[in-house]
Amino acid sequence: MRLADERSHFKKGRGGATAMAPSATLNDKVAKKVLTETLAVKKGEAVTVEVWNNGLDFARSVVSEARSMGCTALTVIEDESAYIDSLSKSPKEVIGAMGRNELGLLERTDAYVFVPGPLLGAYQRKVQPKLVSESLRYNESWYQAANKARIRGARLTFGYVGEDMARELGRTVGEVVEKQLRAALVDYTAISRSGESVAGHLREGAHASLEAGESDLSFTLKGEPSVENGVVSRADVDAGENMAYVPPGFVTAEIEPSSASGSVEIGRTMTRLGLVEDATLEFRDGVLAKWSSVASRKKLEELVRGTPQERRRMTLMNVGLNQKMGYLYGQDRMVAGAVTLGGFGLLGVVRNAKLTVSGRGVVDRGRLQSS
Repeated sequence: MRLADERSHFKKGRGGATAMAPSATLNDKVAKKVLTETLAVKKGEAVTVEVWNNGLDFARSVVSEARSMGCTALTVIEDESAYIDSLSKSPKEVIGAMGRNELGLLERTDAYVFVPGPLLGAYQRKVQPKLVSESLRYNESWYQAANKARIRGARLTFGYVGEDMARELGRTVGEVVEKQLRAALVDYTAISRSGESVAGHLREGAHASLEAGESDLSFTLKGEPSVENGVVSRADVDAGENMAYVPPGFVTAEIEPSSASGSVEIGRTMTRLGLVEDATLEFRDGVLAKWSSVASRKKLEELVRGTPQERRRMTLMNVGLNQKMGYLYGQDRMVAGAVTLGGFGLLGVVRNAKLTVSGRGVVDRGRLQSS
């Protein structure tokens, strides 16, 4: 699975590599799992590791493991400070453009391991929003080149969490990284089974009901769901879905945009403006009509007002699958039993939810239900 702009990376300060960094043993275990299970790397293949400053320790483990498997391995480092500084100095045609050097590298790569840089520099207003957008122009062309080369890729999501985001989460960077790496050691086969069970209910035209606290929201699903199970199969590559999340663990379903009706209570949710403590959202004919928050009123107001009115519609739902993931570690949508709604200016996390689809219980009080 891939989502737009997943390769964005901005932050304040250095972050990532801290005194509380995960042990070499944990890095080695996850590196081996990524290479053998996520990417099914074989002897003689070419492995490329792209990292920002925060991913160097993990990159060392990947390179060492890849070479021990009989592969060639190369590390590409993007320095965060140099990247951000260059945005205000570079000609417009250069910002966000892919060079033939990077294209040539992709053409000759079999497996790609990517540790992105932290996102929250944008929250700190260190980079102008327009420059952020322009710097991501290469996103689609990168995937086109990767698909053409039939690259199998893994994205380590701990990279998105720098000092700014960790502070918002009430944690250290090291705590977040270690939690995500341990969640990456989940049983991928079990994740796949659980994902297929959930996806079996989230079919085209199915009616869904979501209850949380005093709220009750209904909507209709559209299209076919997708399962993020941490494995890039040959079928995934054929379909152009050649990047897997590590840790894995969620099912995504589209929502018919005009169908959402009722209200939903959102729990503590990380947004592009920082942590929103609480929110109640009311939808009418699919459109976000009312919104309120007790502890984060100004932040929620800015988030909603920053989204054009015609786009304030619920368009997707994620159901979390990963039993080793926890809330407020940078990937709440992966927590087993979490229901995440999006498409209206933020990804809102609903905890302790009861999700019923076509009369069948999928989640009950925040717990996944067996098929």
